Amino acid sequence: MGTCINHPERETSYLCMKHNAYLCDECLQCRDPELYCKFRESCAIWFMTKKKAGLDADVAPDTAKDAPSEHRVVFRPEGKEIRVPEGTTLLEAARRAGVHINASCNGKGACGKCKLVVTSGRAQRQSTPLLTDSEKDKGYVLACMSKVSGDLTVRIPEEALQRKLKVAGMGQEATARLKGIVIPPEPILKEIPLVLDPPTLQDAVSDLDRLKRGLKKANCDIDRLNVGLPVMRQLAASVREENWKVTVAVMQRKCSNEILAVYPGNGGAPSLGLAIDVGTTSVVVYLVDMADGTILAAASGHNQQAACGDDVINRMVCAEKNGVRKLSRMALATINNLIYEALDGAGATADQVRNVVVSGNTTMAHLLLEIEPHYIRREPYIPTVTEFPLLKAGDIGLTANPVAAVFIMPGPASYVGGDIVSGLLYTGLHREDPLTLFIDVGTNGEIVLGNKDWMMTAACSSGPAFEGGGIRWGMRAEDGAIEKVTIDPATLEPENATVGDQPPRGICGSGMIDLIAELLKVGIIDRSGHFATDWNHPRVVTVNDEPAYVLVFAEQTPMKEDIVFTESDLKNLIYSKGAVYSGFTTLLAEAGLDFTMVERMVITGGFGQYLNIEKAIRIGLLPDMDRDKFAYLGNSSIAGAYMALLSEDYRTEALEICNNMTYIDFSSNPRYMDEFTSALFLPHTNLEMFPSIAA
Repeated sequence: MGTCINHPERETSYLCMKHNAYLCDECLQCRDPELYCKFRESCAIWFMTKKKAGLDADVAPDTAKDAPSEHRVVFRPEGKEIRVPEGTTLLEAARRAGVHINASCNGKGACGKCKLVVTSGRAQRQSTPLLTDSEKDKGYVLACMSKVSGDLTVRIPEEALQRKLKVAGMGQEATARLKGIVIPPEPILKEIPLVLDPPTLQDAVSDLDRLKRGLKKANCDIDRLNVGLPVMRQLAASVREENWKVTVAVMQRKCSNEILAVYPGNGGAPSLGLAIDVGTTSVVVYLVDMADGTILAAASGHNQQAACGDDVINRMVCAEKNGVRKLSRMALATINNLIYEALDGAGATADQVRNVVVSGNTTMAHLLLEIEPHYIRREPYIPTVTEFPLLKAGDIGLTANPVAAVFIMPGPASYVGGDIVSGLLYTGLHREDPLTLFIDVGTNGEIVLGNKDWMMTAACSSGPAFEGGGIRWGMRAEDGAIEKVTIDPATLEPENATVGDQPPRGICGSGMIDLIAELLKVGIIDRSGHFATDWNHPRVVTVNDEPAYVLVFAEQTPMKEDIVFTESDLKNLIYSKGAVYSGFTTLLAEAGLDFTMVERMVITGGFGQYLNIEKAIRIGLLPDMDRDKFAYLGNSSIAGAYMALLSEDYRTEALEICNNMTYIDFSSNPRYMDEFTSALFLPHTNLEMFPSIAA
């Protein structure tokens, strides 16, 4: 029961779960009848609204007569096909077919990334300025703005195809650096080999009591020991199968221990573990030998949730519209495919995986576990959980032994999550004296300031620009992405380097930073973010009535389209770099400090390892500090997850890090907005903050 939102004096039981508002009999009317609502099937208010309006016909037996006809959609080059009702967008059809299409804006028609080419059939198209006349002539459409109106075949164009992703923190060098960091390993789920005394008439205790007696001899605390019904059902057969030789899997929780399984014999296959980094853009999986910490295999790939938007806000909106379960399945599909890949590479089975640590931001953790993230994006921005209990892999749906123990890295706030705690665990700034500024550069730039005595943290919404979102030819660091750029000041000709030395298909974050710095250096753009208008050069052109620089001419690309960088692209990136830099200055000001007092700066994240520090300073993304103070460590999230996988001390330390950080909310901080406005120049409004650049 509650009080009516319009008549506080009236009590009512009718609750609108979409808006969390009570309505009395007089006010009983759906507030958003035209919008999708996941609660509608069980909503009494919706039922009564339909009854009042005489809308019950939509559930009548003859509904099928008016149902929209279905059409077949074929996606090339995958060859996948699906039947969908008429009026379905091509983006939704692709999602149902399991075809990856980049949709940075979650289907709002704002990013221009979900390009398809209609090769046959009919599609109802909406006009959009995000496609060039040349693309329209070739049959290009935006998947989110095109509806199925008949059978059709579409092709994903070259520039939109998903390629191999370049991920920091992978490879032999990274794994060698981690080897031996934890000796000896201390798994979450301990497997204790036992040889039990067979029962006799003189020793006629139960099988479970006999098992507990063996565990006590092995120094396992049995005073706080829980045993589940499935274990008891299998216990008699398990202890007798190998003549009373067994292996007992015990998970040690804060307040109690639990026997999760009893296996016959005590010389089975080696126990394995998984360290998993669930990033907004990419997912990384390490398969680890729990005996000595060796990383047996590593795998990485795109997070399938990217089909619902590049950033966490779009993911949460998508979860509200389509349900948390859908996004959970997307994340699990990505993770489990990578686990299979790692297991196959190591010649191992999922049953051997008994320990798992998952690191990710707060939203990714909630979506993975099917926890509603609704209130993370609403003031006062409260997550459902920040410190997770130990879970079982079978309850989550991970490809592992169903009883495998799962530790989710804790996160201190809605927008500073377990990936940052994991990164701090690896970098160790919380154990050391130097005042350190830590930044994870990505869609949601998280910052930590402090040392062993104190830590402050905040998040600045840098947006998806550095991951390619909102940039005409922007893309993630996949094969073919331009990652390094230099421009000859005399000829204005660029020299580009691409990921994998493949033909250029677009430009990724590190390449964009290089490009802006070079354009500023040669004078094609000015400090305010505008193109100079007095150039007469084939590289400086006009695209859709705005100035642009041609990075690669059409004949040098597989798409046969010029790769250009426009003034709108430049503005989006200035906003992103301004958000990051103002995050630094605001956090320092909150602590009463400035950049001169910072002794060390640690950069991690999606492209932190590939960042050109000098050029990042030149555009005002990073502060103008002594270059020797900078260190970049690639994917610190997966490294911290690896450490927590192997050590009880590190798992405890992760909880301590989380509890010892003071979170500063920038959303209501007037200083942050002032700093942000000042940072919207190259490198900054106040050149005194960048003395080396001014000189």
